[in-house]
Amino acid sequence: MREPLHTASPAPVLSVSDLTRLLRASLEAEYAEVWVAGEISTFRSPGTAGHFYFRLKDAHGQIAAVMFRSANRFLPFMPSDGMEVVAHGRVSVYEARGDLQLYVDALEPRGVGGLRLALEQLQRKLADEGLFDAARKRPLPPWPRAVGIVTALTGAAVHDIVTTLRARLPGVRIVIRPVRVQGQFAGADIVAALVDIVTHPAVDVVIVGRGGGSLEDLWAFNEERVARAVAASPVPVVSAVGHEIDVTLADLAADCRAATPTAAAALVVPDAAVLRRQIALRGAALSGAMGMALRRRRERVAALARHVRDPRRALADQRLRVGALGERARRGFLLTLRDAQAGLAAGAAQLQALSPLAVLERGYAIARRDLDGRVVRAADEVAVGDALELIFRSGGARVRVEARRS
Repeated sequence: MREPLHTASPAPVLSVSDLTRLLRASLEAEYAEVWVAGEISTFRSPGTAGHFYFRLKDAHGQIAAVMFRSANRFLPFMPSDGMEVVAHGRVSVYEARGDLQLYVDALEPRGVGGLRLALEQLQRKLADEGLFDAARKRPLPPWPRAVGIVTALTGAAVHDIVTTLRARLPGVRIVIRPVRVQGQFAGADIVAALVDIVTHPAVDVVIVGRGGGSLEDLWAFNEERVARAVAASPVPVVSAVGHEIDVTLADLAADCRAATPTAAAALVVPDAAVLRRQIALRGAALSGAMGMALRRRRERVAALARHVRDPRRALADQRLRVGALGERARRGFLLTLRDAQAGLAAGAAQLQALSPLAVLERGYAIARRDLDGRVVRAADEVAVGDALELIFRSGGARVRVEARRS
């Protein structure tokens, strides 16, 4: 009978789990950090966990890969089949199935084509959120108290911005927050700077940017966190990345985009020399308009003066008229007075003629009853023995009736 093969070999007999565990330990020790370039295939992200499962392949081989949600949630793009990428991670064995697998913790599109694809995907995502809407853009302040600058402290960009600001508005305050504008840590640096610089109470507008460069050089300004920080700034932001063809996400999120740092500085402050010329021109125009208005009013006054009489002549005429009226009044008063005097004299004469005293002048007397003072007009009004008072022209007498005649 043939003997079992393992009895002829000195090697120990391993279980499947022992073997997969040994392979895992060996691979993780040998390939704890690798970069792998390849094409994505059979990409899937099942369920709600958010993990990515795919295979990386090239012309001669392939390997299974997984990227957990804790790592992929910061990706600026969505992987898809056929995309060329470079993956960073560790090689291990999935013991439950014995599969060789690449555990990915970082993923980058390979080449400019991949970067553009990632940029387009992120741009669509932010646009759908309304981050680039024109309605949320704010106007720049016409006279900023201070201008904040977020850029590299070395290089042409900061020099161009400061020089232009000083030339246009010499008295403007400038607050510079230096940052890295290129490389792995540039995005985080820019985000922190945008938060820091607006804590300065006088900063009314911020310029953020750098000089020109390739798409890779400008990539920090295409990061999602940078675009969101620009949009979240409490003061208006001008994006001043020095390029013409490519538009970064920071450009789209900013309140205003300038083609170059110099152009950005020209946008945020007025030109004092131009303002002085405008003030001079407007002052001259105002002076001319005032002079013309004054001439027109003088001509109007002169025209009106020709139709207005000399008030001194009018006063003299009025004085003559008042004198004439006074004389007429005086004459009328005297005439009225004479007429009144004549009427009074005639009335007095008539009264005199009718007065009882006039009768007495002719020798007659007036008899009054002594009892009640009534005038006696007829003999039957008295009786014998009645006392009477006789009134003469001069003086009077008291008598008693002795006899009465009818």
